[in-house]
Amino acid sequence: MLKRKVLAVIVGAFVIVTLGIGCGTSKPANNGGKEAPIIVKFSHVTTADSPKGKSADKFKQLAEQKTNGKVKVEVYPSSQLYGDKEELEAVQAGNVHIIAPSVTKLVGMNPQFQYVDLPFLFPTKEAVYKFWETEENKKLMNSLDKFNLRGLAMWPNGFKQFTANKRPLVTPEDFKGLKFRTQAGKVLDAQFKALGAGSATIAFGETYAALQQGTVDGQENTFNNIDTQKYQEVQKYLTVTNHGRIDYMIIVNKTFWDKLPEDIRKALDEAMVEATKYAVQQADELDQKSMENLKKGGKMQFTEFTTEQLAVFQKTMESVYSQFESVIGKDIIDAAKKASKK
Repeated sequence: MLKRKVLAVIVGAFVIVTLGIGCGTSKPANNGGKEAPIIVKFSHVTTADSPKGKSADKFKQLAEQKTNGKVKVEVYPSSQLYGDKEELEAVQAGNVHIIAPSVTKLVGMNPQFQYVDLPFLFPTKEAVYKFWETEENKKLMNSLDKFNLRGLAMWPNGFKQFTANKRPLVTPEDFKGLKFRTQAGKVLDAQFKALGAGSATIAFGETYAALQQGTVDGQENTFNNIDTQKYQEVQKYLTVTNHGRIDYMIIVNKTFWDKLPEDIRKALDEAMVEATKYAVQQADELDQKSMENLKKGGKMQFTEFTTEQLAVFQKTMESVYSQFESVIGKDIIDAAKKASKK
């Protein structure tokens, strides 16, 4: 009888230990007195050689350096973990810790983020960077707390250009009857409607196939995204318009961030500041390089507007502003325009 009791105790202890190992503990593993590093999963949808990809890798390098190895950043590019439809839910749930979505992806949480899609709002990249420093933009970045998210930084990609497969896009009339891939957002739908075109929301990682299969006739993107995604293989015509922006907000899971030790959080903040400076440099350099690559490749016919041609497009899209000023906020639009004049 005694032997059975002893055996039961031993088996019970084994089960408890096994369950403990299987479920994991809140404390990091200890290896020879050295705590295991804090793992930070950084997921994004673009290639590793894109501005976002290079900047994410830079953040990894800086974060691990500044924390003396107490943090290990795992970067997952090219939708390896989540596409841009799923990544917001994934970071909210804590399945990843940091993402870098296009600002347009945030309109479901705050429709004011649609400012980035207003056609011809920013005349230069310098105007964009100045707007990011305004109180209006900082309020936008802080508006995600209720979703268990926190905005850490803004990273640029660049101005959008139009591409198409059926004909050159030289006048607004050339858009009529065509369908374009867009990110989610009513401003983008209104933009193409003003041009007499249709639009369809398609995930970034699925855009190449949609263009190749003829699901859509064209799309809008930065030179670098067009280049690195190889859209020149499935699109014949590119029109340089600089009509809108693709920029990213670096977002972290708020619960995860707030629970980090203060010294770790400070080091990661410093790493993000430096990575952001690098991101600006990379975006400027790589977008220019990609434009040159696309021109030299000879697969796409380039159309570059005169001042008069550009004015026609600007006039055509004025109606978009009247539709969305109350949604986006006059204060945000005015701050963007003010930044353009500094």
